[in-house]
Amino acid sequence: MKSPISASPLKISLFVAILLAVLLFADVLFLRYIELKTYDLRLIARGEKTVGPETVVVAIDEKSLKELGRWPWSRTVMARLVSALKEQGAGVIGFDVVFAEREEDKALAVMEGFSSLLKREGIADPRLRKLMEESTEALKADSVFSRAIGEAGKVILGYLFHFSPGEIAHVSPEEIAQARKSIRSGRYESVQYRHPPGAHTLYEALAPVANLPELSARAAASGFFNAFPDRDGTIRYSPLVIRFNDDYYSSLAVNLVAAYLNWPGTELALDSFGVSGIKIGDIQIPTDHAGRMLVNYLGGKSVPHVSACDVISGRLPRDFFKDRIVLVGATAIGIYDLRVTPFSPVSPGVNIHATVVDNILRGNFLIRSPATVVLDYLTIFVFSLFLGLVIPRFKALGGALITLGVLGLYVPINFLVFAHFNLWLNLVYPTGALVLSYLGITIYSFFIEEREKRKIRHAFQHYLTSSVVSEILKDPAKLKLGGEKKVLSVLFSDIRGFTTLAEALGPEELVTLLNEYLTAMTEVVFKYDGLLDKYIGDAIMAVFGAPVDQKDHPWRACKVALEMKERLKVLQGKWKEEGRPSLEIGVGISSGEMVVGNMGSQMRFDYTVMGDQVNLASRLEGINKLYGTGIIVSEFTRQAVRDRFLFRELDLVRVKGKTEPVRIYELRGERPGATPEELDFVGRFEEALVCYRGGRWEEARRHFDYTLKAAAGDNPSRLYLERLERMKDLPETPWDGVFNLDVK
Repeated sequence: MKSPISASPLKISLFVAILLAVLLFADVLFLRYIELKTYDLRLIARGEKTVGPETVVVAIDEKSLKELGRWPWSRTVMARLVSALKEQGAGVIGFDVVFAEREEDKALAVMEGFSSLLKREGIADPRLRKLMEESTEALKADSVFSRAIGEAGKVILGYLFHFSPGEIAHVSPEEIAQARKSIRSGRYESVQYRHPPGAHTLYEALAPVANLPELSARAAASGFFNAFPDRDGTIRYSPLVIRFNDDYYSSLAVNLVAAYLNWPGTELALDSFGVSGIKIGDIQIPTDHAGRMLVNYLGGKSVPHVSACDVISGRLPRDFFKDRIVLVGATAIGIYDLRVTPFSPVSPGVNIHATVVDNILRGNFLIRSPATVVLDYLTIFVFSLFLGLVIPRFKALGGALITLGVLGLYVPINFLVFAHFNLWLNLVYPTGALVLSYLGITIYSFFIEEREKRKIRHAFQHYLTSSVVSEILKDPAKLKLGGEKKVLSVLFSDIRGFTTLAEALGPEELVTLLNEYLTAMTEVVFKYDGLLDKYIGDAIMAVFGAPVDQKDHPWRACKVALEMKERLKVLQGKWKEEGRPSLEIGVGISSGEMVVGNMGSQMRFDYTVMGDQVNLASRLEGINKLYGTGIIVSEFTRQAVRDRFLFRELDLVRVKGKTEPVRIYELRGERPGATPEELDFVGRFEEALVCYRGGRWEEARRHFDYTLKAAAGDNPSRLYLERLERMKDLPETPWDGVFNLDVK
């Protein structure tokens, strides 16, 4: 775990969220392009589906061109096609082709020439003249096609709109007016203004490219088939409404569906932002404000095709087209009606219209609405703020795994929502929020941690070894203000007779001597990765087991105490040669539960330890003077390392302020190096203690006399002999063997 949550990571994540929200609102081209590509991939990953049985395409394909001749075909051929479709039961026929120019026919020209010859020769037989007029009219291909359209019934003619001034540069106002009349049947039947119309986002056309008036007059309706690709050239939206001269026109697909449903009525609702709704009867079509429907492509081969030549030649089953919507359009490569879709770079345009028709009939819409956009914004903020709250709690690897985990959940969920609920939720911006928030927080944390590490290293380099400082830097949270309970070992050392020494030496010499001593002792503490808690004048306080956990902290404390004594002997020899006074020290050690942490205020604090064991160690250091020893440890320390060091039990004492007595021990050295004589000495001394505590005074005196002689003036033995001498004159009282230590 790392440091608690700070405001800065949250600020970074909030900044990322706001930045991405602004970019989403601005619809940045590059990011939109990436999102569109992920949309295409989702469509492809969803797999191939097919349109319903209601829709079929009659293709002007290579096979038909080979059999019926090159394009454009004569209107008589188109008339044969319409008649064949009607005979085979087609419900609605739509043309993804515009018939804007009249057809010139050589047979018609011959007949008209013959009629002129009759006039010049003065042949005025009314029957002959009528026959000639009827024959001439019958030979007009456009008229033949017009009659076929009228007889077929529900035929919807497609047309185009021009949007560029250059495209209508040579079109007269009269021609535009005539074309407008030809497309009147393609207007929305009902237009509702929920608010006064403002600057619409609809497509605004300049002029239509309409079918011939006689064709439009016989058709059930007309509908535009303009297609507007996205900036990457792919068609993903189909416009269902275009504005021209304050009128609103419906698309070929809309009118095909309306005709198929027996004209339930088409409604267009507008507000100040643009299109707010499009309905065909009870079918509500979701669009954007520009009146565009998102095409729910079903696959590259989702639309069934039949060749036009097979229809005309009657090679299909009689009721093949019964009650179906038939779209006639070009699929041959040479005709150039090919579009780029998410499934194919060369998809026939008529397939797009057929797919739109199927989407509307089945209500199979892909939804990209204001509600989903709001959800996108919400996801951006949730992801960013989530990482802002969570990432600071973990290390870099943990944060990366969490980010990847959220990303790994969101991407498949996003796809499942797309595939099963037809909702297009943004993928780029939420994943961008995850990645950018993680990177921002990680980079911030890196620089902040580096700054904190410099501060920690500077603060602790004089108190800890570099290896311990490095361990702390891995988890700076341990240095927060406050403490925690831990089992540690604490060591106090002090110079004996320092006040007398200070009076004997000059200030500069005293400081030099003291610095040399403290440097040597500190090196020993650092050697065993101890924490130099503080210098208290000439005293040293060291802690083992914190801030870095050390399971063997009692052993480290004891090793430091022994090596302090050894280093002091070396210094004493050096000082003696230099003519300086010698120093003696006392060391006290205790182990147990204590509070460790940063104590102080927010402005200034120290990393230290507090507790009964700390106080006990300090008092043990002081009572070395009473027992004439060098190192005293508590029973808690001795119990942890009894097999590794040689101890001599000194006493059972009750320190001031405490009711429970504590056994104290003298640390004499490491057990593996102890001689038989030393082991015998310690054993005889502890036998003496047993006699002493049992009230067997004479027996105790004999043992203490032995240890006093064996150790050449052993100070603890002398102390007990003095106690025994005093106690023989005292009246008999209950005896618990505990010595009350009244000094601190």
